[in-house]
Amino acid sequence: MCSIKGATPHPSPEPAPRETPVLPPWRLRIWRSEAAVMQAYEVPRAPNQTVLDLVTWVQRHLEPDLGYRYACRVGMCGSCAMMVNGAPRWTCRTLAETAAKAGALEIRPLRNLPVVKDLATDMAPFFDKWRRADGKFHGRDAEDFAAIAMDAPGRAEASAGIECIGCGVCYAACDTVAALPAYLGPAALNRAWTCLNDAREAAPRRHLAAIADQAVLCHGQENCSAHCPVGLDPAGGIFGLKRALLLGGNV
Repeated sequence: MCSIKGATPHPSPEPAPRETPVLPPWRLRIWRSEAAVMQAYEVPRAPNQTVLDLVTWVQRHLEPDLGYRYACRVGMCGSCAMMVNGAPRWTCRTLAETAAKAGALEIRPLRNLPVVKDLATDMAPFFDKWRRADGKFHGRDAEDFAAIAMDAPGRAEASAGIECIGCGVCYAACDTVAALPAYLGPAALNRAWTCLNDAREAAPRRHLAAIADQAVLCHGQENCSAHCPVGLDPAGGIFGLKRALLLGGNV
């Protein structure tokens, strides 16, 4: 482009400022136990919010007496599990965008457990059933450590189920527990299966005796495995227990 000597250049026009789009708020319905109602709230929307973020916002800005439970916020403790739009989930690892339906979220306490307050449940029945399933290791008296090959079939089965952290998601997903409250549930039976496959276990038949009338009650819908946040397969463990009972204690 040619320029004329002595001419004053015209300044370039400033670009028009971009307007940040205003996102619609999240619409939440949260169970409030004292009033026995689903209370409606609106929470400002921001990128990458988890469901736990939304519940925490409600507690800090709107309802200081809202009862719920969490600890680590990084998917290690499992204590933040709740029912989110009908499915049991770790709320700290569930993005609101993933779980919401048309911008709406319905949040309830875990199914199949007594409610302490609002979204916090009493986990005592859940862990009592671990004890009923004899979900503890019975070691042998030995001078040396047991040498167990890591590729042994039993070791592989035990390792596959040992990472359960007791969050209760599988228990809340179980329709058999919903229909039969005395049923031990997938977490307790998964623990029994893990102990049964441990080659160091001194009393494997104790575990089978503890769950003999329970494993057969599973309908095989596999909701527990489908919802496990850490990818365990308690349904597979229950099938293994059924097989062991049919084979007289052999896994």
